[in-house]
Amino acid sequence: MRPKIYITRKLPEQIIEGLRGNFDIRMWDEEEIPVPREVLEEEVKEVDGLLCLLTEQIDESLINRAVNLKIIANMAVGHNNIDVHSATERGIMVTNTPGVLTETTADLTFGLLLATARRMMEAADYLKSGKWETWSPMQLTGQDVHGATLGIIGLGRIGEALAKRAKGFDMNLVYFNRSRKYEQEKELGIDYLPIEKLLQVSDFVCILLPLTPDTAYMIGKEQLKLMKRTSVLINTARGGIIDEKALYQALKDRDIWAAGLDVFEEEPVSVDHPLLTLPNVVTLPHIGSASIATRMKMAALAVQNLADGLAGDTPRNLVLLNKT
Repeated sequence: MRPKIYITRKLPEQIIEGLRGNFDIRMWDEEEIPVPREVLEEEVKEVDGLLCLLTEQIDESLINRAVNLKIIANMAVGHNNIDVHSATERGIMVTNTPGVLTETTADLTFGLLLATARRMMEAADYLKSGKWETWSPMQLTGQDVHGATLGIIGLGRIGEALAKRAKGFDMNLVYFNRSRKYEQEKELGIDYLPIEKLLQVSDFVCILLPLTPDTAYMIGKEQLKLMKRTSVLINTARGGIIDEKALYQALKDRDIWAAGLDVFEEEPVSVDHPLLTLPNVVTLPHIGSASIATRMKMAALAVQNLADGLAGDTPRNLVLLNKT
């Protein structure tokens, strides 16, 4: 009997065609709608492999329903949607898709920084609504990016790629990371600072950390108070790292100048979320890796991880407990 696989979202045929010769495949046949929890609970019972997205919560309850499950392949870098501890205790491998989305996410992060700093979305709406009647000296003025200080919280692959882009704008670079990266400091011309000092000196702060128990609500009321009133906060990592209630209040009170957000604590974010009501917030629907080429690479890597694990090989991107 061939191993069984369940895929939680419709993927392009060219991505999964290589699996068909060796595995029995079932797949949720919707691209825009996540698989309902009750469907996933039934499908997971007898499968050997599961390919999932961030939209699925692969918690202990779901894992305990899976009698034959050997591998969970997440089509994402982050894996906070998976109870890795429970999976590991059951001998179930967990994989992710790092590396392939680094440059694309760095592009989006810097683009969001520019759009927020220069009020691009607000200006576009201003034009489309017929408000542009004349030129005036301080109309829709924003913050300069060139020559400003960029603070990167989380100098991983994406953080390094972002730093390279910022150098092209002659930005001054500082970073905070759980451990110092001396080689990158020399290569990128970036200085290490404790997070409190970074928040105080930076004109732009970019969050590029995974969401873990240690980073949850890492940026809250006290941290936001350290920032300049002219500063901009960008998050393309994970919602939940920033306390959204505290951020809303800081933006409303103009304690910081603006924010650019590609991620939220609950996704999809409600259209009546308070942050969406503020003019000094640019919001995006979690599109950090959303280029055609990158999403295809992510899917292909998730499929390869799945196939390797079910073939008895160690997948290239195995998530270990000490990395969660």
